[in-house]
Amino acid sequence: MAEARRMRAVELFEQGRPHAQIAGMLGVRPESVRRWKRQWEQGGAAALRRSPATGRPPKLDDAQVEQVRAALEQGAQAHGFEADLWTLERVGLVV
Repeated sequence: MAEARRMRAVELFEQGRPHAQIAGMLGVRPESVRRWKRQWEQGGAAALRRSPATGRPPKLDDAQVEQVRAALEQGAQAHGFEADLWTLERVGLVV
């Protein structure tokens, strides 16, 4: 939804519409429109497309995640716990 608004804003920038009008049409704050226009002027429409998520890289690779999933599907008792109930602590021990 947010990316669609930014792409619509590009169309409206190209039409020469004022920031306040664009903000009203898209239901966003004028500050957002000014920021988007600045990004658009510097990098074109591509600069407004969704960027990949940032943050800490995962600690487990895909194969390890699959191993954990398989272990959890076996149930807690299969891993030596008395009750067949997964808790955060138990999952952490299995991981």
